Amino acid sequence: MRVTLLDLGIGNLHSLGKALIRVIAGASVTVETDIARAIDTELLVLPGVGAFPAAAARLAAQKGTLRDAVAAGLPCLGICVGMQVMFDASDEGPGEGLSFFSGRVTRLTTPRSPHMGWSPIAPAAKAPAWVAHGARGVYYAHSFACRPDDPNVVLATTELDGDAFAAIVKKDRVAGLQFHPEKSSADGMALLGSLARELVAPGSSPS
Repeated sequence: MRVTLLDLGIGNLHSLGKALIRVIAGASVTVETDIARAIDTELLVLPGVGAFPAAAARLAAQKGTLRDAVAAGLPCLGICVGMQVMFDASDEGPGEGLSFFSGRVTRLTTPRSPHMGWSPIAPAAKAPAWVAHGARGVYYAHSFACRPDDPNVVLATTELDGDAFAAIVKKDRVAGLQFHPEKSSADGMALLGSLARELVAPGSSPS
């Protein structure tokens, strides 16, 4: 499988690339800065450990190209800020997201922000079995969280001091993880592999 990491200038691409090679049999991983070249792949990954405005700015010039490719069925996975830019906008600052999911990114309400460290995820009732890999805990590093307008896209949530936010979202062949699966030990790696395989599986194309 050809996997492309879109370099938004804000992520640890090396560790995520190594993780994808480990969990996807036969995967080849490349890093690309140009969206027009990045979409020539079987799975596009949007990583990120930074701010929404910077990521949105990097995407702005070729946002239409990326949106068209995903609408045509390109599997796409966003991680942390990469997930957040899949939404409409963020309270973190200016810039428009990709609007793969309707909703806004807002600051966590907990006084313990940023949320750094391990927290369990709670699978939604309709979630596939692989989501349970995160039930014992996954690794987070964020101060903002996605608030989808449609609860049906949420496969799992995490609750922190009464603030329940989306941990995993998925719609058709697009998915987002707010946590870092590559830093979440064996369970996180298993979840990453299962999700990647589901996104590219025949029959998972948009309805």
